[in-house]
Amino acid sequence: MFVPDSSRRNVPTFLYQFEYDEIGTAFQYAPGRYSLCFPCFPSLTRAGKGIFTESDRRLQQLYSTLFVNFVINGTLNGGPVQNALPFQPNRSNFYRIFFANSNNQSDFVGGTAYQELVKLDPQQLSQQQVGESQQLQTAVSGAQQQLSMPTQPNQLLSQQQQPQMASIEQQAVLNIFEALTVNDSGMPPTYVPAGLLGGSGIGGPSGSQFPLGSVHGGPPFAQPPIQYPEHFYMQQMMQSATTPVLSTGGGGLGNTQFLYERQSALGSGTMGRGTGGEVAVASQFTTTLQQPQQQRSLVQPQQQQQQLQQAVTSGTPLQGSQFQCPRRPNHGTEGRAILLRANHFKVKIPGGFIHYYNVDIQPDKCPRKVNREIVNRMVESFGKIFNGINPVFDGKKSMYSKDPLPIGHDRVELEVVMPGDSAVDRKFKVAIKLVARVCLQTLDDAMEGRIRQIPPESVQAMDVILRHLPSMKYTPVGRSFFSSPRSAVGAQHINTGVGTFQTGDSKGYSAMGDGKSDAKGHSAMDSKLGGGREVWFGFHQSVRPSQWKMMLNIDVSATAFYREMPVIEFMADVLELPIQALSDRRTLGDPQRTRFTKEIRGLKIEITHCGNMKRKYRVSNVTRRPAQTQTFPLQLDTGQIIDCTVAKYFYDKYRLQLKYPHLPCLQVGQEQKHTYLPPEVCMIVSGQRCIKKLTDNQTSTMIKATARSAPEREKEISELVRRAEFINDPFAHEFGISITPVMTEVKGRVLTAPKLLYGGRNRATALPNQGVWDMRAKQFHTGIEVKTWAIACFAPQQSVKENDLRNFTVQLQRISADAGMPIQGQPCFCKYALGADQVEPMLKYLKQNFPGLQLVCVILPGKTPVYAEVKRVGDIVLGIATQCVQAKNVTKTTPQTLSNLCLKMNVKLGGVNSILLPNIRPRIFNEPVIFLGADITHPPAGDSRKPSIAAVVGSMDAHPSRYAATVRVQQHRHDIISELTYMVRELLIQFYRNTRFKPTRIVLYRDGVSEGQFLNVLQSELRSMREACMMLERGYQPGITFIAVQKRHHTRLFAVNKQDQVGKASNIPPGTTVDVGITHPTEFDFYLCSHAGIQGTSRPSHYHVLWDDNNLSADDLQQLTYQMCHTYVRCTRSVSIPAPAYYAHLVAFRARYHLVDREHDSGEGSQPSGTSEDTTLSNMARAVQVHPDANSVMYFA
Repeated sequence: MFVPDSSRRNVPTFLYQFEYDEIGTAFQYAPGRYSLCFPCFPSLTRAGKGIFTESDRRLQQLYSTLFVNFVINGTLNGGPVQNALPFQPNRSNFYRIFFANSNNQSDFVGGTAYQELVKLDPQQLSQQQVGESQQLQTAVSGAQQQLSMPTQPNQLLSQQQQPQMASIEQQAVLNIFEALTVNDSGMPPTYVPAGLLGGSGIGGPSGSQFPLGSVHGGPPFAQPPIQYPEHFYMQQMMQSATTPVLSTGGGGLGNTQFLYERQSALGSGTMGRGTGGEVAVASQFTTTLQQPQQQRSLVQPQQQQQQLQQAVTSGTPLQGSQFQCPRRPNHGTEGRAILLRANHFKVKIPGGFIHYYNVDIQPDKCPRKVNREIVNRMVESFGKIFNGINPVFDGKKSMYSKDPLPIGHDRVELEVVMPGDSAVDRKFKVAIKLVARVCLQTLDDAMEGRIRQIPPESVQAMDVILRHLPSMKYTPVGRSFFSSPRSAVGAQHINTGVGTFQTGDSKGYSAMGDGKSDAKGHSAMDSKLGGGREVWFGFHQSVRPSQWKMMLNIDVSATAFYREMPVIEFMADVLELPIQALSDRRTLGDPQRTRFTKEIRGLKIEITHCGNMKRKYRVSNVTRRPAQTQTFPLQLDTGQIIDCTVAKYFYDKYRLQLKYPHLPCLQVGQEQKHTYLPPEVCMIVSGQRCIKKLTDNQTSTMIKATARSAPEREKEISELVRRAEFINDPFAHEFGISITPVMTEVKGRVLTAPKLLYGGRNRATALPNQGVWDMRAKQFHTGIEVKTWAIACFAPQQSVKENDLRNFTVQLQRISADAGMPIQGQPCFCKYALGADQVEPMLKYLKQNFPGLQLVCVILPGKTPVYAEVKRVGDIVLGIATQCVQAKNVTKTTPQTLSNLCLKMNVKLGGVNSILLPNIRPRIFNEPVIFLGADITHPPAGDSRKPSIAAVVGSMDAHPSRYAATVRVQQHRHDIISELTYMVRELLIQFYRNTRFKPTRIVLYRDGVSEGQFLNVLQSELRSMREACMMLERGYQPGITFIAVQKRHHTRLFAVNKQDQVGKASNIPPGTTVDVGITHPTEFDFYLCSHAGIQGTSRPSHYHVLWDDNNLSADDLQQLTYQMCHTYVRCTRSVSIPAPAYYAHLVAFRARYHLVDREHDSGEGSQPSGTSEDTTLSNMARAVQVHPDANSVMYFA
């Protein structure tokens, strides 16, 4: 039986399975006999053998929270005891245990309250115990008789009957409470179980107006014991009763929001809401827990019951917040001090209220940019409504104003006229309605810790206010704003209603581009990426809560856009051809047309052959036939329909002789409308972000164009803020918001790097220096001797000669011997091969003909489909360890490259490269602990067919060094790991098989979770982890610490003092940690830069603790996380995130290769008719299941 003591104070009791067979701990079950643990009936509790004694008062109080739902509610609500007792545990889902019968009203109808207690053997009861039982039973029976007035179901009571019934009900309630307070000295009479209140069963019959509901009512949610001195609670409840709700069978689950704080606090909520009555209560609670608890907010009871039941039956995640992240236990103190500047700027917030309006624009298919123009025109046109008021708008539905509009609470519809692309104006209907007043003062209250929750509506309002002007000046993308490198050429003036602003008035990063050069001298020509793409520079802006103040996070940003250019030039750029080559009257081949189609499909183009009418279209396809033969149905003036070619139509209609009639046409709009446009009359519309994956060359160009050393980036951010002139933002000024234009200084700490232990005879140690160490004169902690190995060369023989392979073998053997994993003798097989179709036959031949084959080195000519096939066959089909090597690293070997190969090969064979020095590890290692890493990778943007892939890895030893992996495919872009229960269960079993210990603690580093998904992911995945534990063993509840790891954020840290800057890019040193100033006001989070930045500005990782049963201190967790960043096996450097999270990413990424070009890859085309999505997912699930031989080692390294 789980005891929710102070070491697990954050764990709701309902997460744990209730076991009924632990005699002497909870209660005893036997046929025909029940012994129950009632906190208010200690003498009855001791009726069973081995149950609590008077000295166990504290345990009784702790247990009462859990028992109240299973025991007390089941008896006093009219049902037999077994309806509320847990039945045989259902190992598939413990929520079915919790809601076994309490949600089914028919199970409780007609039962006599307390009837099961009389089954206790009277000979075992003392006279006092018999008296207690009889007195309570008499009170309940009397109440039932008093309340049985002659009414029909669902019949309203008359006005004369109502006060009479209310008086009878009130007296009946008090009688029962009097009976409940009769007990011996083992328990103070001031404690009454919460299950008796709310919707529990002491109300009236159908039609009763008494707020408590009827005898058929359900229990409230589990609550701690209620302090009840001299009927105080009942009196308060009677006085605060709201308008009665007719009872048609009883109240449902009750709910109370309560706050534990030094053993006493106030709570409020709605209890007994449902088919029974409703009552608002101001209740006083006490708790006997030794440590202060966190505030927890429960959703409405019936809603919660429905949600949990739906989650059980459908597997969908719960919606709404059940949990809150733990409070920060303390601030870290370890490490040397360092003074930093962060790109967070303090925001001064006024008090008072602002007014939130809903905006409905019809037609509603317009993009945000157009919606902003519509609202801007509306403000200009309707001066009577917006006289002197300048609202801000988010581009969709939300509008805010400092002062109220003179429309009250009415919904007002306005007609707005906008100039169209043609001579015809467009009319829009805009409806506005006041939704709420938003209090900004609550933000300051939250920042200073006066309230626990940060009000999201206030943060959203602040964000909209500060983003309004940039959204009108620049091109918004997410939370960033960009402008074209050529924006000054077409600079435009924007009338905002409060002033006129010019776009394109700035340079580069620091000023958004003027077509000349940025702060580093990059010109507009330098921004080209190739393939019709270019770099746009801009800035990121977001409002963030922090300790004491709201902050504005501002960072320079860059992303890829499609260039504004003629489609003919775009085609040449994509196909990597000169323009002249397109004039050679040769049609495009199928590969060229397919490549061009993939790039241009979905893009917006505008026509150039109709003068000033620049109509825009979206490309849906590219025709197979050229314009000179592509036909479409054309209706003549006579009504006759003929087939006409595109080239002929343009000559007849526009007297335009096409220059490229041999090129295919763009099909735009709906396919059935047969609208074709020659590429030469089309332009790519400016401002279209490229969401498709960049090529390797484009990525390299992007990195070179955007890389900035830390001082350069700091200077550009400061210059950007200066030029932005937030102090002159008329919208922020109107709302009374001001920005401090200097970066925030914060105090950080540089943690000490851990020592790493190697093996060999000398068992040397390595101490990282600035995040780096080397293996010279060191050997692997556990090296694997390689006796049987092979080489398969898929590079052409003319590029990798036999002599190159011999030299590679010799050098590899020398380096591997020095590292402690000797590769013995010559390879048993060394052959050339070509093409991915030869991979499987060759590897099968090797496995069949060379018993004990340990490793196959595969030489690749470059980026080729052979790699994916090698990993599929090696990992999935045969379970052979494979190591791919680029041909360039074979023909020209270096010790560093070969050493890195050995790092990967040793762990793929089951070895251990190095471990953390045991005596410097945190205290969490004192007990068996498993470290998990979890990540989900989604398919590229725009791909709606391929699945998401979830991966979870777990440590398999005490170092931790060895890891095992599990992987699953799941629904497209689903952010919660659907099968986490079974994945964690697999890893726990493997951990036990490897160590012979059951983990008493679980630490999960969860990657890939956005802040908006924290609680949804937590409440689903924490539940799944608990289920995994309970599936293995009753009562197995290891403490869980759940940490979200975030890399995709825009916080940057800069060392103030030059002597603290490290590396060529002058970054902050590895180990820099910040948990003050810019972190969450109350929750447990911190920034940690654990790696040495090689190029550009280092990005610290952000860690947010979502759950912590293990009560880790700030120093414990920060040191643990930093040390785990040194255990990544692929290199002798500390990495940016802990090794488990990194491995999970590698596993998910490897699974993508396992699905490449297979029949089950739905991403390569539409599904065959009659094939369901579930079938496709199941096929893909089988395709990523790793061979047992490969899964026993780190195949993904």
